[in-house]
Amino acid sequence: MIDVGKKIRALRLGNNLTQEELASRLELTKGYISQLENNKTSPSMSTLFNILEVLGTDVHAFFSKESDVVVTFKQSDFYEKENQLLKHMIYWIVPNAVKYEMEPIMIMIQPGGSSEIDDPHPGEEFGYVLEGQVTLVLNNKRQTIKKGETFYYLANQTHYLMNGSQHPCKVLWISTPPTF
Repeated sequence: MIDVGKKIRALRLGNNLTQEELASRLELTKGYISQLENNKTSPSMSTLFNILEVLGTDVHAFFSKESDVVVTFKQSDFYEKENQLLKHMIYWIVPNAVKYEMEPIMIMIQPGGSSEIDDPHPGEEFGYVLEGQVTLVLNNKRQTIKKGETFYYLANQTHYLMNGSQHPCKVLWISTPPTF
């Protein structure tokens, strides 16, 4: 059985809305939203449709079985692409990440290799060095990041990673919004 109140609360929180903000958008009271979320009352069909519309979903998605939503991925789900010229391999570790707020990849860069040079774009990027060391080139400034260290920057400058060491490096690299 579907817990309607719990699902409405999860959708509301996923949209970064308070009960008061949701109520205001629907011309309802905060108390009514609280009662819905705590399963103390049930919405009419038209109220439920309005709530789901404001929360960016529809009845079909709302009532689909939660087991239909895939939230874990195996290595066999990854998409990989090798660039022999730049001596790197990229693994898209979350399938269809473009539809999400952020896009994580894993990149392996061989000695003397680099990522593609990324022109300035909106968003932010974060990386965690899993193996070896990598050099972050951010607007022509170079910074070396070693295993266990991280980087974080606004992507509004030209940026890329390069491996100037004698050993391969592996980096978990996350971009928001998706750009890889």
